[in-house]
Amino acid sequence: MRPSHTFRVIPCLPPRLERLRELAHNLWWTWNHEAIELFRRLDRDLWETAGHNPVLMLGTIRQERLEQLVDDDGFMAHLDRVYAEFERYVKSKSTWYAKTQAGGDGAVIAYFSAEFGLTESLGIYAGGLGILAGDHLKSASDLGLPLVAVGLLYQQGYFHQYLNPDGWQQELYPDNDFYNLPLSLERQLSGAPLTVQVEYPGRTIQAQVWRAQVGRVPLYLLDTNIDDNRPEDRDLTDQLYGGDDDMRIRQEILLGVGGIRALALLGIRPNVCHMNEGHSAFLALERIRLLMAECRLSFQEAREVATAGHVFTTHTPVPAGIDWFHPELVDHYFSQYYQGLGLSRHEFLGLGRLNPNDPNGYFCMAVLALRLANRSNGVSRLHARVSREMWQEIWPGLPLAEVPILPITNGIHPRSWISH
Repeated sequence: MRPSHTFRVIPCLPPRLERLRELAHNLWWTWNHEAIELFRRLDRDLWETAGHNPVLMLGTIRQERLEQLVDDDGFMAHLDRVYAEFERYVKSKSTWYAKTQAGGDGAVIAYFSAEFGLTESLGIYAGGLGILAGDHLKSASDLGLPLVAVGLLYQQGYFHQYLNPDGWQQELYPDNDFYNLPLSLERQLSGAPLTVQVEYPGRTIQAQVWRAQVGRVPLYLLDTNIDDNRPEDRDLTDQLYGGDDDMRIRQEILLGVGGIRALALLGIRPNVCHMNEGHSAFLALERIRLLMAECRLSFQEAREVATAGHVFTTHTPVPAGIDWFHPELVDHYFSQYYQGLGLSRHEFLGLGRLNPNDPNGYFCMAVLALRLANRSNGVSRLHARVSREMWQEIWPGLPLAEVPILPITNGIHPRSWISH
C-alpha cells in the first residue's frame, strides 16, 4: 500500500552537534572506525536496532541524550577529532589523481551499475556485483578520481532470507525509507525535486534523483515512485532483479538512457562511461543519439566518437546469467528510438545479436556493451579466458587469444574489510 501522505521529522540537534548530520550523510564513515565508534557512542543499543544507520539514529535518539552529549567533554573531543579528519579527507589536494594526472582537469568518469553495496543500511545490492561497485566508489574516492556513479534507488531492494518455523526458506522485502537513509534529494533552483524524463510506448515517465555521497564521489540514484507516474511505472524501481523480462528491460532503459539524461540535468558530461555488467548498456545508444543531434553526425560517426569513451566489465561466466530479450520486446520499446538513430530494425537488433544476420536471434545486453565499448574486461585471468570463449562469435575469424576481452582481477577497498 502506498502512503497517502508523508511526514518528515527532522531531529533537533543542538548547534554544537550539527556536524553529526553532515558526517551521517557522507558514507565516508563506513570505512572509518573512529567515525563508526563515534556513532556507537551516541547509543550503543540504538546503533544495533537502527541497523547501523546513523541517519535513522539521529532521527530517533532521545533529545535528553543529545543534551547530555553536549556536556560530555570526552564525546565532544571525539567529535572534533573525527570531523577534523573528515574535513582533511574531503578537502585534500594531494590525492593520487591530483599528483599524477596534472592535465586531467575537467575530466569526468561515470560509473553505471544496477546495484551498489556500500553499507548494510542501504539495501540496494544483492551480492558480489554490488559489493565490487561499492568498493570501486570508495577506492575512487580515496584516489581522488573525478568519478560520479549512477544507479537505481529500489524501494524494497533485494529480498532478505529467513527460515520459517518449519525450516523452509522464505523471502522478506522490507521497504526502504529514503528520508531516513544517508541520501539527499537533488533539487532544482526553485526547490522542486530534480526529475528526469524517459519515453516509453504511449507515455513519458519521470524519475527523481537522489544522491548518496561516498567520500568525494557522488552516487546518483533514480526513483520512479512519484505521484506523476502510473502505478506500474511507480513500481519500476521497487525491487532489484524482480519481475519479468518486461520489467527488466524497462529498468535497464531507465538506468542507461535515464542515467545519461540525469547527469546532463546535473550539468555533468562524462568523458568516459564505465558499464559494470550489461544492465546499463543502453547508455551507449543514448550517448550516440546525443552526439548525432548536437554535432549533426551520422550514426557511424557518432558511434566511433562515443565508443572511444566506453568501458565494459563483464562478470557472468554463463549465458544463463546474461540478459537476453526477445526481438519483439525490443521492438516494443525501441521502434521509435532506432528510427531516430537512422537505423533499420535489422541494423538496430544486430547491435545486440551474437550473429547480427540471424533474424531470430535474441537481443543480448552484454553483446551490445561489447560492440559499443572501446575496452572490455573480465574480472580475473581465468574469467577473461572463459569470456573470450563465450563471445568469440562477435569477432568471427579472430583467433581466440586475440578476442579483445582483457583480464582485470576484482579488487576490494581494504579499509572497508579490515576489522578494528
